Amino acid sequence: MYETKYKISKENIHAEDISKFKAFVTGSDQVWNPFYINGSSLYFLTFAIKEKRISYAASFGISSIPDIYKASYKKYLSEMNYLSVREEQGAKIIKDITSRNAQVVLDPTMLLTRENWREISKASNEKPKIPYLLTYFLGNVPQDTLTRIEEIANERKLKIVNLASLKDTKYYSADPGEFIDFIDSADVFCTDSFHGVVFSILLETPFIVFERQGKLPSMNSRIETLLSKFKFSSRVAKNITSINQIYNIDYSHVDEILSSERDKSYTYLKESLK
Repeated sequence: MYETKYKISKENIHAEDISKFKAFVTGSDQVWNPFYINGSSLYFLTFAIKEKRISYAASFGISSIPDIYKASYKKYLSEMNYLSVREEQGAKIIKDITSRNAQVVLDPTMLLTRENWREISKASNEKPKIPYLLTYFLGNVPQDTLTRIEEIANERKLKIVNLASLKDTKYYSADPGEFIDFIDSADVFCTDSFHGVVFSILLETPFIVFERQGKLPSMNSRIETLLSKFKFSSRVAKNITSINQIYNIDYSHVDEILSSERDKSYTYLKESLK
């Protein structure tokens, strides 16, 4: 097997080329969110024969499929050869629409160890020399959240670093290696991002999860599955009422869960690709 630079789009589907590949895998980050893909069949690999269609940790990102897409989603999902998703709610959606069982597996980022990620991390030239509170919000940040973050920073005497704010352009341009190091080195991390939570867990950084704010339907189901699986539901902002709770976080159980979940995920991949 080998990696290819061959690209497929609505305007670039050539059966003779597609037939050369043993399998096609779709996943993971919201590849099946109808609000992002407009119900496109490409993300369900319909350009390939059914026997070659595999999903790995595919995510809907939402808790239910709008009625307008249900018929097409039922067809596309029913024709997948192997089905796995990233969140429990995704498995429920598939069960409700198709009566099929989909396995819940780890997001691909969690198949690598913290040591693997630290090998590619690097410190940004803009990284503060003093302790800092890191934020990474992909949705709107309401004033009460901003106020709470400022209160935490003031009490702990922390500089606030905003990774995803265009108002802080020197941090906004952080590359993937710097992104990892920013989280790894933070005193505390505030986020509404699924992958923000992923790397907090992998790198054992104290974190607080805020519900994402925006016009689209809630995307919290995938974070809820992640927090539940790793026994961190207490890290949701509404459950944290004191500074002590922020830093009173136990990671001693994480490696055992990761090992077990990685075994399940790799077993699924091996079975689907054999």
